[in-house]
Amino acid sequence: MKKLKRFTLVIVLLLFAFAGYVEIVNRNSENMNYRQKVLKAVYPAWMWFTKLTGKNVEAISNENKKPTIPFHSLNAVMNSGEPFRFEQLKGKKVLIVNTASNCGYTQQYEELQNLYERYKNKLVILAFPANDFKEQEKGSDEEIAAFCKLNYGVSFPLMKKSVVIKNGQQHPVYQWLTDSSRNGWNQKAPSWNFSKYLVDEQGVLRNYFDPSVSPLSAELINSIEKN
Repeated sequence: MKKLKRFTLVIVLLLFAFAGYVEIVNRNSENMNYRQKVLKAVYPAWMWFTKLTGKNVEAISNENKKPTIPFHSLNAVMNSGEPFRFEQLKGKKVLIVNTASNCGYTQQYEELQNLYERYKNKLVILAFPANDFKEQEKGSDEEIAAFCKLNYGVSFPLMKKSVVIKNGQQHPVYQWLTDSSRNGWNQKAPSWNFSKYLVDEQGVLRNYFDPSVSPLSAELINSIEKN
C-alpha cells in the first residue's frame, strides 16, 4: 500500500511539474487551446523521438529533371481571398509547406518564420493550411490567420485552406508538386502536416523534405543556399 501511495504521489508531482512547464513555455502564447499548448511544449521531444525512430525523416532531391508544366504558370488564392500569381516568384526560391494548427509539428511555424526572415531576399515561403491529416486544421481561414499571427508572428503568405493529398479535390499547386508528368520527377505526396517542397529560381522542383526535417536543419538550409 505504501509503495502504491508513493507511486501515486510521484505521478501527481510529475503531472504538476509538466503542467508548470507547459505554462512557462506558453507564457507568451495567445488564442491557444490546451492541446496546442501541450504540443508546443513537447515539440523538441517529438522531433527527437521521430529522428530516433526514423519517422517522417525522408528527403528527396532532384538535380537534372525539369518540369513539363511551368511552375510559374500556377496560381493560388491567399488566406485573405486575394489571387496569388506564381509568375511573381520568378528569380526566388520557393518553399511550399502544408500546415496545421493542432499538430505535433505546429511549432515549425516559428522555425519557418525565422527562416523567412533570414533569407527574405532570396526565399519565399508559402503555407497551405490543410485538414487532411487526422483533422488537425479545423479552423476557418480567419481563425488560422489569427492563430499564426498572434502566436508565431507569421508574415510569409498564407493560402486559403485546401486539400493537399492526392484525391479529386487536390489543390492544383499540389497536383503539380506530386505528379511527375507535371513537375518532371516527383510523385511523393505530403506524408503529414509540414511536409516541404523546395522550388528553385527557375521553377524547377529541387527537394522534398518530410515533416521531421526542421526548416532550420542544415540539410534544408544547404539546399536554399545552393546556387
